[in-house]
Amino acid sequence: MVILRPTRKLRSFLPTAAVSACGDTALGDWYVNRVVVDRQPLLLLVSSASLLPLLVPARDVRALPNRLSALVESRLQQCEIEPQVIARELQAMQPVVVAPTADRSVLGIMVDFAKTIPYYLEPERWAGEALAVVEERLAETPCYAGLSDDRVIFPNRKAPELLRSKWLASKLQAPSGVKIIVH
Repeated sequence: MVILRPTRKLRSFLPTAAVSACGDTALGDWYVNRVVVDRQPLLLLVSSASLLPLLVPARDVRALPNRLSALVESRLQQCEIEPQVIARELQAMQPVVVAPTADRSVLGIMVDFAKTIPYYLEPERWAGEALAVVEERLAETPCYAGLSDDRVIFPNRKAPELLRSKWLASKLQAPSGVKIIVH
C-alpha cells in the first residue's frame, strides 16, 4: 500500500480517508500539490522518504491515484534504477490510499521546490520534456541543508539508496524455515 497525501488545494479533487497504517514502499508516502508556472497548472509530487520530485501537467487530477504507479515507474526509469527494483516498488504501491498530509517538513520542501520551478523553465518556451529537466534539477537540490552533513538529503542519491536497500536486501533473505549457509 502507498499513501497519496494531497495538500488542501487538491483535497476536494481527491477525497481522503482516515488511515491508521503506514505504506509498504521504500520511497514512503507521496505528497502532491498543484502549482502554476507561466499559466500552466502542474502537479508536484514528492516522496516523503527520499524527497524525490515528480512534475506532471495537472490533467485529470481525480485519476491521479490510478496513474500514480505509472508516473513513479517512469520517474524511476529516468533515475536508472534496476527494473527488478522498480517492479518490487510498484508491487508494493498497490493499493493507493488517499489521506491528509502528515509531515510538515515535506510540505516545506514542496514549497521550496515550487518556488524554484519557474527559474528552471523559460516562459512560454517549455513543453513536457522540459519537466524532466526540471525534475532532475530539483532532485540535485540539497534538502535539510541547515542540518549536519550526514542528515542532508540529495533526492537523486537517496531514492536509489532506499530502493536498493529495501528491495535488493529483501531478495537476499531466505524464506522462513530455510537456512542459508555461506562457505
